[in-house]
Amino acid sequence: MKPKFKTVDLFAGPGGLAEGFSTMRHKDGSRIFPISISVEREASAFATLRLRAFFRQFEDAPSEYYEYIAGETSKEELIAAHPAEWESAVLETRMLELGTPDAKTLIDARLGELTAEGDAEFVVIGGPPCQAYSLVGRARNRGIADYEAEKDHRHFLYREYIRILERLRPAAFVMENVKGMLSAKVGGESIIDKVLTDLRAAGGDGGGYVLLPLVDKTRGLHSGNLIRCEDFGVPQCRHRVILVGLRRDIAAWLPALPGDGHLLVPSGRTATVRDTLADMPGLRSGLSRGGDSAEGWRTAAIRAADLAAVACTRAGREKVARRLRAVAKQHRDRHEVPPRSSFAVTSIRDNGLGSWTADGRLIGMPNHESRGHMESDLARYAFASAFAEVEGRSPKANEFPADLAPAHRNWDSGKFADRFRVQSWDRPATTVTSHISKDGHYFIHPDPQQCRSLTVREAARLQTFPDNYFFEGNRTQQYVQVGNAVPPLLARQIAEVLAKLLGALD
Repeated sequence: MKPKFKTVDLFAGPGGLAEGFSTMRHKDGSRIFPISISVEREASAFATLRLRAFFRQFEDAPSEYYEYIAGETSKEELIAAHPAEWESAVLETRMLELGTPDAKTLIDARLGELTAEGDAEFVVIGGPPCQAYSLVGRARNRGIADYEAEKDHRHFLYREYIRILERLRPAAFVMENVKGMLSAKVGGESIIDKVLTDLRAAGGDGGGYVLLPLVDKTRGLHSGNLIRCEDFGVPQCRHRVILVGLRRDIAAWLPALPGDGHLLVPSGRTATVRDTLADMPGLRSGLSRGGDSAEGWRTAAIRAADLAAVACTRAGREKVARRLRAVAKQHRDRHEVPPRSSFAVTSIRDNGLGSWTADGRLIGMPNHESRGHMESDLARYAFASAFAEVEGRSPKANEFPADLAPAHRNWDSGKFADRFRVQSWDRPATTVTSHISKDGHYFIHPDPQQCRSLTVREAARLQTFPDNYFFEGNRTQQYVQVGNAVPPLLARQIAEVLAKLLGALD
């Protein structure tokens, strides 16, 4: 019998970790890490999670699924067509706030049922919420009157993760969190040191876990668990702490780690924004004030490019000015204005990413719709993307022509150096975060013709979500889900490492 490991996904978000783990299969097609339960508290992320659980019930997803994500049928019709598979997805997913008494009761009941089946070991995956650990979150907390870190329950949600480890004693676990976790402290005590101690001890006397380095651990303290996603085929400079543990009795039987002392093997290639987004259909931004129309946008885009070109000439940036004048001419000469959304299905230039992301059955590409921007920002977007084309990088605030500087009181203070940040074509993207939901200034599309921020689908591609992965909720909620997720392609590589360690690969 092929070994399988029932997988428990905690703090699941839209399911990035589970997506990677669920793709690991034996040669006979059975899953090595079948997802037994996924838990998420936020309603829109949970809706995405449940829909993906439904998708996984099929070896080949039904036509109704593709019709649903293309907007051609309703969810009610989708469920009615496949009620048994939907019920399985309902059983797999739970919308609960981990750490609360009600959640504990319900989760423990389901875990008891899974344990009683006695047909497999467990693996636990997930990432406790990171807002209290992130550098931005900590800065925000310092601005809250009477804020006491010791009383912020978010610092201690990982203890619910520990509690479930102690209850299940899984064969292995994977815990993901932000880089800021390495420097976070509560009451003068290092959070990471406390977490590592608790993880190693989970299981009580004679139990516990051995923590394994995923990457080169010679770069500094805890460096073996700081993953740079761009090293592993992800087109994004996303740096995250990922802790992997094996139950001590299993680890005792392992051979020595490879000669280089770590588990994940760098891909040897760097995937870029161009590889991932260049062939997607061009879109225009919307105009968020004064009414939006195709011709109104064309007029505003021409005005923005002309304004930015003049500003660059005055500032002595003639190469950028020439590019902007060409942009303005293209706007004037084109017969049709690009749409704000597109369902056109397109490829990815990077073969590895393409094979992971593509789905030939797609009727249309979901979640690919631009947001609106103020006309006053269009000139800054045009300048930033034209600058990036000429210089190969995003401009800093002090490189903006004076005529394009926004009326921010602290613009020249250095605090807003990256206030308008373009994703350069020939580099991996900067970290896609949930902040993309608030504004697009940090996530400007590299094509100055489009003069806009990234769409949800573009952000999802940079996060390596398959194109058939549909994000539920409104656009703001979709951005948050994508920004908070673990890149599924990285999760797949971690799952492969675990499968090897656990002797589950054929």
